[in-house]
Amino acid sequence: MIPNNYKTRIIEKEIVAKMKYSGAIVIEGSKWTGKSTTSELYSKTIIKLQNPIIKRQYQTLATISKDEVLSGEKPILFDEWQEVPEIWDFIRLDIDDNKHKGAYLLTGSTKKQNISISHTGTGRINSIYMRPMSLYESGDSIGTVSLSDLFEGKNIHVTKSKTSINDIAYYICRGGWPGSLDLPAKEQLLIPKDLLESIISKDVDEVDGTKKDKEKIRKLIRSYARNISTLATSKTIYKDQENEGISIDYKTYESYTNALQRLYIIENIKAWSPAIRSASTIRTSDKKQFVDPSIAVAALGLSVEKLKQDFETFGFFFESICSRDVRVYAQSLDGEIYHYNDSSGLEVDLIIELRDGRWAGIEVKMGENEVEKAASNLLKLARIHKSRKPSFLMIITNTELGYQRQDGVYVIPLGCLKQ
Repeated sequence: MIPNNYKTRIIEKEIVAKMKYSGAIVIEGSKWTGKSTTSELYSKTIIKLQNPIIKRQYQTLATISKDEVLSGEKPILFDEWQEVPEIWDFIRLDIDDNKHKGAYLLTGSTKKQNISISHTGTGRINSIYMRPMSLYESGDSIGTVSLSDLFEGKNIHVTKSKTSINDIAYYICRGGWPGSLDLPAKEQLLIPKDLLESIISKDVDEVDGTKKDKEKIRKLIRSYARNISTLATSKTIYKDQENEGISIDYKTYESYTNALQRLYIIENIKAWSPAIRSASTIRTSDKKQFVDPSIAVAALGLSVEKLKQDFETFGFFFESICSRDVRVYAQSLDGEIYHYNDSSGLEVDLIIELRDGRWAGIEVKMGENEVEKAASNLLKLARIHKSRKPSFLMIITNTELGYQRQDGVYVIPLGCLKQ
């Protein structure tokens, strides 16, 4: 049953669209993002395989009869399908035999390395990625500025944000976990800590079947969190382990990092490599990010008050929450986000690139004092891009006023954005 307090998710349109031409869709993403609840909106039969009793029942059925596993009124939801991996091939065969459209939904919180399937399901089974809630989805952005409208060239009127610096600090610490939104404020802030503990104590072992040193995983996540929103290399983060007083070889470090990526916890931002009219070399390092900044907050033992006391750290975390939201909005526009950095020192925090080649440059600055430099960076990038002008240039801030500057650059508060 869908809760009365259910908040609409942006990916719902993507689910509806893909069910029209896909035999099945897989909704992937980290734990607690609301995959199951949203999937239930589009399902008539719901199989929750994370329930140990149901899991054992379907593991037995998988050895007996494909038809029994797939029995029930369609669309059928297999929640955490990877617990019974035979389901994938059963569904693929059923789609081949019966030419189904929109017959199955699968959810998964891990990309397990030890799952054996005989066919990828390409063309029959298509995937959708679900992230934690953006501020617009959680009701914390007023949504007066639409990225879609900006890409379409529509004018944006002056707007005012209702989001204070205290609000932003709280949203960073709370995260975008839908199950927390109706809890009292104190309990909301505990959810990321519980999620992190669940990842460390259980999930990192199950994702690849390898038992890991929990203290080393914990300290690795802390090192990653200290480098959030930076271009720190893997070797830099690896060396940072020495500050934690632990000994870990590089191969183990890579396997631990891989496990966190497969759990959709680490989600770095790749470098943008367009056709640029410049002699400068484009740097290709990933920008380090988590799927939600609240995980890094929990790893470092930060709080709303601690964030506000350290403005430099606050800035990195503000960029992280902006990256999360822009990612959610860009996905709905069939776009990806990147960052730009070259040897001349030119940096742009976020680039949205749509599938049709349109792009936009975004700088993230908390206050008005950095707006001039940010605008200069954006305009310089626009000048050296060879093949296509940007659809728009934007500075995301936490100031009150949203407007367009005389040079065409938008200054928009995060609390005004939507897809």
